[in-house]
Amino acid sequence: MSTVMHSTTDSARKTYDELGVLQLRGLITPGEIAEIRSAFMEQVQQDRTLGFDDHLSPDDVLRKYPRFVHPHRHPDTAMGRVARRLMLDRRLFDVVENLVGPALAAQSMFYFKPPTARGQALHQDNAFLQAHPETCVAAWIAVDDCDAENGALRVVPGSHRIQLLCLEPADETLSFTSGQVPVPDEVEIVQTTMQAGDVLFFHGSLVHGSHPNTSTDRFRRSLIFHYVPQASQEVSAFYDPLVTASGEEISIAAAAGGGACGEGWVGGPH
Repeated sequence: MSTVMHSTTDSARKTYDELGVLQLRGLITPGEIAEIRSAFMEQVQQDRTLGFDDHLSPDDVLRKYPRFVHPHRHPDTAMGRVARRLMLDRRLFDVVENLVGPALAAQSMFYFKPPTARGQALHQDNAFLQAHPETCVAAWIAVDDCDAENGALRVVPGSHRIQLLCLEPADETLSFTSGQVPVPDEVEIVQTTMQAGDVLFFHGSLVHGSHPNTSTDRFRRSLIFHYVPQASQEVSAFYDPLVTASGEEISIAAAAGGGACGEGWVGGPH
């Protein structure tokens, strides 16, 4: 498989079940993308204090453009209002619920990834959310056209069928995070190409990450939401409270933390 499959909602579930990843073209309109871009760029230029502290060196470009985690919890800002509105937008929620059934919104994030920024090593999202007994699902909105040059996502289709894996040290010259999922040489890692407004939906166990932005003048901005099935019995306390489709905030039990690592790639993707 050399490209990520693109799908209509009619075949979305089949694609997701098979690959663990689904790309939908143009789900978010150009006007909405412009609004997202404007709100987050104005926020980071005026006040970066709401940015997440990744303990980066002072000269790292991501200190100037820190990722925003849970912006939907800041309705006093334009970015917060945009994030919360889109997190609960039926276009996204309908796809998520077609894939996993009734769902709750758990997280919003925004990544700027300016030119020269490092990428993020291969990882699995549910290692962080710890949603049980099922898993989370991500909706990754491209806010810029993105490809290999500016550090678009790389995914391992079919890897959602394996367990959460123990991490090994990552190459921190390429990744701003220090751990990575080990992937055997024979396993294919697919480079995605997306246009602004496309949305990539993927399973919480799907192995994914990105290379650095090697362009000279192209951001790779993205607005990301995570959802968990309503049947989830627990989730990491970091994601509490969850939000229903109608906007009500609710709490479920806090996950105790990560369990044993997975069994590796035996019987996994080929």
